[in-house]
Amino acid sequence: MPTAIIADDEYLQRDELKRQLNKLWPELAIVAECEDGGEALDAIQQYQPDIAFLDIRMPDLSGLDVARASNGACHIVFVTAFEAHALEAFHLAAIDYLLKPLMQDRLKLSINRLQEKLKNQTKSSDLIKMMDEFEQRLRKSSAQERIRWISVSAGKAIQIFPVEEILFFESDTRYTRVVTASSEGLIRTPIKELQAGLDPEQFWQINRGILVNMSAISRASRDETGAIKVDLKEHNDKLKVSQTYASRFRAD
Repeated sequence: MPTAIIADDEYLQRDELKRQLNKLWPELAIVAECEDGGEALDAIQQYQPDIAFLDIRMPDLSGLDVARASNGACHIVFVTAFEAHALEAFHLAAIDYLLKPLMQDRLKLSINRLQEKLKNQTKSSDLIKMMDEFEQRLRKSSAQERIRWISVSAGKAIQIFPVEEILFFESDTRYTRVVTASSEGLIRTPIKELQAGLDPEQFWQINRGILVNMSAISRASRDETGAIKVDLKEHNDKLKVSQTYASRFRAD
């Protein structure tokens, strides 16, 4: 029997979600109802549910904080009145993002997704692919929304970098390296897709595989072969500029 918790600081909202879940998915056992993010995180640790239905804005910890801290312990579905956090939600591998007031048909679709995930017990590689697909679709549907932070894989940990702290992105055929002054990690999003969500005035493409934060550049110079290389203020890497983008660094 699958299990779930519901976390929402409003009793009526918790009760309505529970009522609809009982109707649409009677086999699902609600093992805890929580009024704030701290209670939700405790419930996840105590009951180890298959699913957590989380409101975004709650006292103590937000739903996003709970999802981040739970670190993949259960499937996450956000249930919120606010659209603005959708991109952050899918960065955290949420199965779905439901808007209040809940529509029965929309909740049923989410239940179908959850049942399929529970049936197959998604492998980590599939989860990464799913995150990428969600992120791609979301960016296409909200092209004007800029990326504000990037979550990266660094060994066994997940780190979150605000975009303004990132010095450069460097892609190969499989991964993109995300580098700050003090740390770095890997994501699977290619340069072309990153460009769609980054401010082009802040991040310049200098060759096919590199986007550099222009505020991180200390100088550009030519080597003995005439190739342009970029020095950074807070990092030792020298970034090569291809001929296609060399005009950015020519003096007027």
